[in-house]
Amino acid sequence: MSSLKSRARQLLVSVVAAVSVVATWGAQSAFAAKPGTVSFALHANPQFLACAGTGAKATAKVTRGPLNDLLELTLTGFKPRLAFDLFTVQRSNLRFDGNLDPNFKNFGLAWYQSDVRTDADGNGKVVIRTILLDQIFGFDPDVTLPPTNTFHLGFWFNNPNTAKPCDFDATKPTPFNGEHKAGPLAFISLPKRATGLGPLCSDPNTTTVPATCNP
Repeated sequence: MSSLKSRARQLLVSVVAAVSVVATWGAQSAFAAKPGTVSFALHANPQFLACAGTGAKATAKVTRGPLNDLLELTLTGFKPRLAFDLFTVQRSNLRFDGNLDPNFKNFGLAWYQSDVRTDADGNGKVVIRTILLDQIFGFDPDVTLPPTNTFHLGFWFNNPNTAKPCDFDATKPTPFNGEHKAGPLAFISLPKRATGLGPLCSDPNTTTVPATCNP
C-alpha cells in the first residue's frame, strides 16, 4: 500500500514539474517572440525647433528586460545648458510624417519619467529603467479612467522663458515639469503609419479597430 502511495506522489510531482516546464517555456517563447530592442527618433515640435537648436536631434533605444526595460535617450546638436522634462504620453501632436496633426486635441495620459539636460556642447543623455515596451499604462478609478497605455515619448522645455523667442507665451505655462510650470513640447515620437500606435508598442494587434497592443 505504501508503495502505491509513493508512486502516486512521484507521479503527481512529475505532472506538476511538467506543467511548470511547459508554462515557463510558453512565457519564455512569448517573450522571445517580441523584439529585444526598439530604436526610434523623436521629432521636433516645429514651432520650437529654433529654441532647442536648429541642428538638434534626439534618439531613443529601448532594451527589453525580464522585469523591466532600459531606455537610453540621446540628444545631440542642441543649444548648450538647456533643461527639459521627459514624459511618456498617450498621444503625439505629430502625424507619422512629422507634420502637425490637425486633429490633435491633447496628449492624454502623461507619466513624468526624468529630467533631461544638455551640456556645454549641446549634448545630453538619460538612462532610465522601468516598464516601457508594450505594457506601460496607468489608470485611475477615481475619475473612471480605465487602463490607458502611454506609448509615446516626448520632452518639454523646463523653463517657459526658454521658448519665448519662438513665440511661446511664458505667462501660460504647461504642466509638464515637477512644478507644473513648464514650457512647450520640444520633441516627441511619431505614431506608426500602419497602426497609429506609438513606438513603445512593439507588438501591435491589427485585428482590432483601432489597433491595440499585445501586452
